[in-house]
Amino acid sequence: MSERAAPFYCPYCGDEDLRPSEEGSVRGEGAAWECRSCSRAFRLKFLGLLSQGRSASPSTSAGGAS
Repeated sequence: MSERAAPFYCPYCGDEDLRPSEEGSVRGEGAAWECRSCSRAFRLKFLGLLSQGRSASPSTSAGGAS
């Protein structure tokens, strides 16, 4: 896997005019990106994989009404 995965859009304004940041990145801190549309800078960091059997959404069977 690449250390720098490219985002498709800015998480703040949704625009697609993104550039890698000139800021030097330290391995493990995440890649820095700049949005030319809203002039914001942000970092992306891969946290890890979810284990199989776990979902990101809450379970509907726990305490649900019939």
